[in-house]
Order: sequence, then structure tokens, then C-alpha cells
Amino acid sequence: MRPFEIGLVLPMGEVFGGGGSTSRWANIRDLALRAEEIGFDVVWTCDELLWRPPDRDPQGFWEGVAMTGAVAAATSRIKVGTWILSALHRNPGITAKAVETIDEISGGRFVFGLGSGHAGRQAHAFGLPENHVYGRFAEAIEIIVPLLRAGHADFEGTFHVARDLEHRPIGPRPGRIPIMIGAKGPKMLRLAALHADTWSWFAEERSDLAEFEPRLAALVDACVGAGRDPETIGKSAGLVIEPTSVGGSETDFGIPVRGSPEAIADTLRAFGSAGFTNIELIIWPPNVATVDAMAPVIELLDAD
Repeated sequence: MRPFEIGLVLPMGEVFGGGGSTSRWANIRDLALRAEEIGFDVVWTCDELLWRPPDRDPQGFWEGVAMTGAVAAATSRIKVGTWILSALHRNPGITAKAVETIDEISGGRFVFGLGSGHAGRQAHAFGLPENHVYGRFAEAIEIIVPLLRAGHADFEGTFHVARDLEHRPIGPRPGRIPIMIGAKGPKMLRLAALHADTWSWFAEERSDLAEFEPRLAALVDACVGAGRDPETIGKSAGLVIEPTSVGGSETDFGIPVRGSPEAIADTLRAFGSAGFTNIELIIWPPNVATVDAMAPVIELLDAD
């Protein structure tokens, strides 16, 4: 059995570089079902709204919670997770309720990925908060974690409030829904060390260990500073993969992993050997043929 889980990040709206194409629900569902069939461990949904890059056309996304619930209902065995739900978009008490609801829909297969979100053009366009992003997240955690772990929160902060709030109803895993926190900077890494079952980040310049090893070292330092054994927290790396001859992902995600199934399997093995417990794959192009091209990679890893 391989020492790490492999996840597939599902396309969640308009496809950059896809000639104006949009990932429809039927396509997203088919990708999730195919990933389940060939042996992926998790399928992930992102939580974005509307990107307005200065150098290209806007890119819109389906609403993340609604789509995650649909994927949870359509699948039967594979884990379903958010990669990463934005705390900036939502009231923390309602976020916890959405998490419990999705876990109920999935029959206990949900992985709750959470991050601070990011202010900017989409936050401005939707009238969302544009300041104190870390402070808002730190307060949201003070409500979300007690609700999910103990069923109750009572907190009054600068940005968020929960007044004698009971978390009801409860789904199939009382207090046990896994929490993954996306974190890069020192303050966010400390919150991940204090509260997360798994820490996560993604490739920005290139999908290789040279980029991720310093981040892993920073997580270890954060755990030590928080008094936590670094071995007790999962480590998740988001990589971009081009398993076919069709390229074109570099503009958004940096240099991807390319090559034969054997070469791709070797790259993923290296991440596992470095201590990563989860590898989340953004495949390019995002279609069933590309998912199928990952089948021999998974077979090679399963044979280890």
C-alpha cells in the first residue's frame, strides 16, 4: 500500500486556456466517478468566485459548497473534500453547519479543507471584507473548531460572534470530521499546527520537491513552536500534472510534472518519501481522457 493518498482537484467553472469552455455539472460528475473507479482516494472542489486577472478575460466558478454537496451525493466510496473553503466568504457558524451537512450527504466521507481566503478583486466585486484577512480567519477558527469538535461555541470577537451556539443536527462522525488547513505564512502555519489534522499548500512556481521542502521545514518549525509533534499532522502538496502530450497549464500554475507513467510515479514517490501524506493533483487538460492517463500511474504506485 502506498504511504500517501492521491486526490484529484475537479475543475469548477470556466476553464482557463480552454477556449472559453465551462466545466458543466455532467462533466464534473463524470470526472469524480472516473476518479473513484480508477483508484483515486479523494476528489476536491475549490472555493473561488470570480477571477479578474489584468491580462486576460475573467474566469468564473460554480459556488463551492453547492457543488461539493452534489459531488458527495453522486459518489459512493471516494472521499470528497474542499480545497480550500474560504473563511472570508462565510459566517463561521454557517460554515460548520455546511460541513456537517456535506458529511451527512457523503455518509462520512467529507474532508474539510479550510483557508483564510484572499481579498482582492473578487472580494471587492462581491462586497466581501477586504482587510484583516488573517484576523478574521483566526476568529473563525475559534468558532468552527469548537462547533465541529465539541458541538458548541461561545465567542465574541472583533469580526465574528457565536452566542451560546449549539451545533445541531450532527452527522455520522460526531467530533471527527477531518480538518485540513491551507497555510503558507508563519501565522497561518501556527494555526494549522494548533488545529489541523492536515496542512496543505500548492505549487506556485514548479511542482517539485525543491519548492515544497522549505515549506515543509516551515511547518515543522511551526509545530515545534506550538508544542506539537510534527509527525502527528498530515502534509498535503498540490501539484500540477500533464500526463498526456497536451500541454498548456504553465501560465497559471508554474512548471507541471510531465513524462511517462513511470516518471510521474517516481515524482510522487519522492513526495511520499519526503513525508507528504497527501498529494492533490490538478490535471491538465481537465477531462476524462487525462484522468484515464493517470490510471497506469496509480497502478504502479499500488504495486509498490
